[in-house]
Amino acid sequence: MPDDPPISDFEAFWLFYLREHSHPRTRALHYAGTFLVIAEVIACVVIGKLWFLLLVPIFGYGPAWFAHFFVEHNRPATFRYPLWSFLSDFRMAFAWVTGQIDEELARAGVSAPNRK
Repeated sequence: MPDDPPISDFEAFWLFYLREHSHPRTRALHYAGTFLVIAEVIACVVIGKLWFLLLVPIFGYGPAWFAHFFVEHNRPATFRYPLWSFLSDFRMAFAWVTGQIDEELARAGVSAPNRK
């Protein structure tokens, strides 16, 4: 990725992002991190301990980066495209929850065995 030309639009990044998350275990760990972040933010607001928000990066990026380094064996896109990666985490989780993830993975060229 460092030698690749920069990605200039979000849709092109989205397809790249999906290819970088081709293993089901990688996606599962990303979903876990995304939903942990949502739960933590809600809990922080409800219990009023806003300083717990400092843990959001650990809950969100911990599982995701573990997946990249030990499952996918690639460099997290967050290092080069932080905002688009953040948005794509939520887009991917939404696609999974709504049953659209297989269609999106196919559109990105992720092979069928890696879609399950």
